[in-house]
Amino acid sequence: MKRFLLSLVLIFLSFSSLFAQRDTEHWIAPYYYSMSHTQALYLSTDSVTPFDVTIYSNNVALNTTPITISKGNPKTFVVPNANINTNTPSEAFNVITKGLYLSAPKPFFCTMRMVQNTTHAEILTSKGKAGLGKLFYVANTPSTATSNTFTAGILATENNTVVTVTWNGSITFFGAPTGLGNTHTVTLNKGESFLFAGNTSGTAPFMGAKIVSDKPITLTNGNVNGNFGNSTTAGSDSILDQSVPVERLGNTFAMVRTRSSTADLEGAIVIATENNTQVFLNGSTTAVATLNEGQWYRISGDNYLLQGTSGHYNMLVSTSKNVYVYQLVSVENSSATCGFNYIPPLNCFLPRKIDEIPLINEMPTGTSGTSVVPNGTLIKLNVITEAGATVLVNNTPPTAAQGPYPLTGNTAWVTYAIEGVIGNLVIESTKAVTAGINGGYSTSGYGGYFAGFSSVPIIAKQTGDCIPGIILEVDDSYETYQWFLNNAPIAGATSHTYTPTVAGNYTVKVTMGTCPPVTTPVYKVFSCLQQTTKTLFICGAKTITPTFTNSSQTLQPSSVQILTQPTKGTATLNPNTGVITYIPNPGNPPGTTDVIVYRFCGNATEFVDCEQVTLNLSLVPFVVNDRTIYACQYAGKGFFNLTSATVTDGVVQTTKKFYPTLADLNAGTNQITNPTNYFSGQDLYM
Repeated sequence: MKRFLLSLVLIFLSFSSLFAQRDTEHWIAPYYYSMSHTQALYLSTDSVTPFDVTIYSNNVALNTTPITISKGNPKTFVVPNANINTNTPSEAFNVITKGLYLSAPKPFFCTMRMVQNTTHAEILTSKGKAGLGKLFYVANTPSTATSNTFTAGILATENNTVVTVTWNGSITFFGAPTGLGNTHTVTLNKGESFLFAGNTSGTAPFMGAKIVSDKPITLTNGNVNGNFGNSTTAGSDSILDQSVPVERLGNTFAMVRTRSSTADLEGAIVIATENNTQVFLNGSTTAVATLNEGQWYRISGDNYLLQGTSGHYNMLVSTSKNVYVYQLVSVENSSATCGFNYIPPLNCFLPRKIDEIPLINEMPTGTSGTSVVPNGTLIKLNVITEAGATVLVNNTPPTAAQGPYPLTGNTAWVTYAIEGVIGNLVIESTKAVTAGINGGYSTSGYGGYFAGFSSVPIIAKQTGDCIPGIILEVDDSYETYQWFLNNAPIAGATSHTYTPTVAGNYTVKVTMGTCPPVTTPVYKVFSCLQQTTKTLFICGAKTITPTFTNSSQTLQPSSVQILTQPTKGTATLNPNTGVITYIPNPGNPPGTTDVIVYRFCGNATEFVDCEQVTLNLSLVPFVVNDRTIYACQYAGKGFFNLTSATVTDGVVQTTKKFYPTLADLNAGTNQITNPTNYFSGQDLYM
């Protein structure tokens, strides 16, 4: 399996990051800036059948006319600043409605390319649903210039999303109250966002902050602007990227050096997510750092190793536990061209094809954000793939001078570098591949990766929350799928989606080429609360025993709750039995109606079924009548079916008991046990 990395060559002053993931949904959180930008979305696909993309902000469509894309026909859309960024302190540390959500019926790539005149530039590329999760650690870059800022934007994808952020040390956030402490919790609805921003204070105070949510969110983090070089007077640049959740991380990474050679403007940032995480470089068995959760380490650019004689430098980073790795990038040894890229881990399950990356040498620098090729643009494509793979870029194999080059410390992977690429790119490999770029024009630049963010198979929900209605999915890039329920294979469940019908622990095993099969972590699926409406006719007091409509679970008496009390009577709950006793108020006339709403659950240990019943009660008069029934006579008696006598009007549900005498009825003794064939010749009582 091959892996590609694209690099763009930036010529003087500015550098930014780029990552992409082909998907049907893309979410982009907002960012806080110190210098305003013009930004446009670049949309592309491998589908030869045209389809429309819809762009939303705060759940309202931004595009008033259809945006139709197909292979070879990418499109751009200029994003208003009001929908994606701010530099107003009152909009930081506050719930706002900035951020983007894109949806289409077929998978597509989405990048947001940003420019500030020709001075600063950035490309933020969505990672699709692989960028959504519930646990993140914040990344930015260290800066000795106190005027630089950090930004971390969170965007909710569902209503009532509770997000808790925890950090170390004392941080002054833009727009935040005093006496804040080291944690903050906020509740967001779908399309709402929250921005953490502040000055770098000569370091990276928010680096490694922990973000936990109870529903999927997306995170945009970095510095706008920043400068991680030794010189703080040379300028600054936009440094921004979309993050991925912790479950998408890995422990083996490859990087190709970008457009600088000085150690302070190259290298990487490593952020640990677990205690006692060791960091190793280029196959060494001696750790350069040991980190605890939330701690970070900066890898110096002089750790890149020269491969061959053509000026190709690469580096292997490996860790004892899963981490975030952000590659530091720059151009021509200028601190005004700083940027960083999240690096996807090396993995056998990376895609074999990236199709297609649009308009690779264009930026929205034209009038009103029009996409053009800026003067002096130079694009460098870096490719990382498995050794022995055949690589094609726009159906053309790289030259020997372009690669492959070995990766010291890991013989399974190689790297390529191809300068001067333009237009739309299709990258193919016979093995795992990812692709990234670095480069740009005159005084601005950008860079990043285009694939590999869902190479770690993870189950996500495509729609719904519970049974019925929930649909599960994994990425569609694998070759085979087998779904499991509680470790047992599900017959016929062999596609990348599955609709559960039973609550339980779901996993899916995927395969890709010669890669060993991988099984996803467990995804727990629960049944929805069943809501039932029932009607009951009564003539007096009534005992109500909660009973499931469909579930086979046994009632847990302590779970019964009366949610809505009746207004025409009283309802009393026995907590030991779960039985509800209803007594109508005295004097209620016939036809009186009342309502009780109650909820109850089963006794399962984990996947508990619950039901909520709206019980409509109707008070009716209890009418009884004397009846005469007949049978063939035998010695003055006969065999009678007592149940055939219609003694009530049938409106009220009744239980009938028969007795030979009135005294027996009143005493409850000598009940007739064979009422359908009773031999008698006298009056009976019911």
